[in-house]
Amino acid sequence: MAIDSGSSGSGKRSSGSKKVALFWPGDARPKPNALALPNMEEATQQMERALKKLGRTPYRVEGFLTKPHESIEKLGPIDDPMIGVCVHWIYGPHTTDGVTQKENPLLLASNFAGQWPGLVGLLNTGACLEMLGRKFSRAWTSAPDFSTDDVFMERLDEWCTTGRVGYAEDEISYVAPVSLAATKLAQAVADDVRKRRILILMLGDTSMGMTNGYFGPRLLHRHGFAEHKVDQAWIIDRGTRIAPKRIDDALAFVKSKGVTFHYKEGSAQDFEESATREQLRDYLVVHDMLAEYKADCLGWQYQLGLIPLRPPSDFAEGLFNGTCRPESNGDTVATATEADQGNVVPMELMKRLLKAKGLHQAVMFHDVRWGAEHEGRFLWVLLNSGSCGAYAFNHEPDTLKGVHSYRQPAGYFPTPGGTFTGESLPGEMTWARAYIKNDVLWMDIGKGDVVKLPPDVRDAWWNGTTREWPFMAADMGITRDTLMAHYLSNHVAVAYGDIFDEMVALSLELGFRVRILGKRA
Repeated sequence: MAIDSGSSGSGKRSSGSKKVALFWPGDARPKPNALALPNMEEATQQMERALKKLGRTPYRVEGFLTKPHESIEKLGPIDDPMIGVCVHWIYGPHTTDGVTQKENPLLLASNFAGQWPGLVGLLNTGACLEMLGRKFSRAWTSAPDFSTDDVFMERLDEWCTTGRVGYAEDEISYVAPVSLAATKLAQAVADDVRKRRILILMLGDTSMGMTNGYFGPRLLHRHGFAEHKVDQAWIIDRGTRIAPKRIDDALAFVKSKGVTFHYKEGSAQDFEESATREQLRDYLVVHDMLAEYKADCLGWQYQLGLIPLRPPSDFAEGLFNGTCRPESNGDTVATATEADQGNVVPMELMKRLLKAKGLHQAVMFHDVRWGAEHEGRFLWVLLNSGSCGAYAFNHEPDTLKGVHSYRQPAGYFPTPGGTFTGESLPGEMTWARAYIKNDVLWMDIGKGDVVKLPPDVRDAWWNGTTREWPFMAADMGITRDTLMAHYLSNHVAVAYGDIFDEMVALSLELGFRVRILGKRA
């Protein structure tokens, strides 16, 4: 077993104390925490049982940590080894702000389940800890009874004994053979970047506790990027001045191009055409701001500030990530939901490589949500509420066929508005992600395949996660445990086609450190 020098260490070795503190990192919103409470209680009991089996004495930190100050006040005084129990979406600062500048062993542990995105929260929090240089370890299990999973128990015992967990690194490398043609193409793209720096229009800052997704000018400028931040209040203000005819025309456009709207279905009785019109109003506002600032790509925070004030940004984000959109200039606008620079950076680079190679330029944004074995290989369910464009669903640049718009789940989005969703078509794909490690920017790169599942398997996996969100079943070219042990994000950028060599060459040319994940890569 090798130790990942970034994320798998946990600081000093465990002391002689047998006590272990269990804490509940949480969402900032009360309702998601309430919905996840039964799962959290069950997982915590499982963890307590597992620790006791190893001769440890677990105790709980009271309540969900729902604000940074709660993490500071509740975790800061603890010197015992600590375990964050991850069973739903959690904000990174609800862990990081209470554990930085401390060296007691820290473990993030998740039940590997699709119903609630606990493993997504673990990956995000781990990336936030890595960004801050705080050592930690990870463990996960899909077993109903944690203590019956021998691999999980071995890792938990290793962490209890040594304060760290070691993971295999046989699917990770830091070099890859790159063809001469790919190198030349990447150099040409890099020359264009040097002639005109890439400008990201940032609508607000990163959101949902993803501090790892914000790089800022100090790091961006080293690699040919710049940012311009605009307060999201501008969306509300400028929206009042969008001409009704533009909204009429935009709505007629998306209808004529094939979007299926699921108005007033089931419990979504408040989802009406008026909600889509407001989403298109916001799309047109941002469309105009992109033109005003001549921005190349977009980070859209939306959450949480606009949740009670505007409909979800998902429909607009999905449109921007396609060439078929109202008032289009024929290009996509690489758009990162939640203003995640760790995705918009590789999305923009991949877009430029795709165009240079003669492939369609659309790049998709996804959560690494869950996964399972199917016909002898492990497939990830890539599933995000936001920025997946129509090309994934139809492979036709000039249509929106295959796009469905459902009401965003009311438990998370009180203001009604539609998603931009569909089933992703099969095909070869390249994926990437940028992140901060040791105060420099890295790029993870891999390749694999988008897979078409049998309808019964697809529906079971889709319904077991969030049916309203865009769905992609993907073989990412790596095993589940490699991703869970080493990946430093909850997000991933995905492009159809093989631009792996070109992405490696371009990332190196622009000064990123590069890490290759996957034996096939």
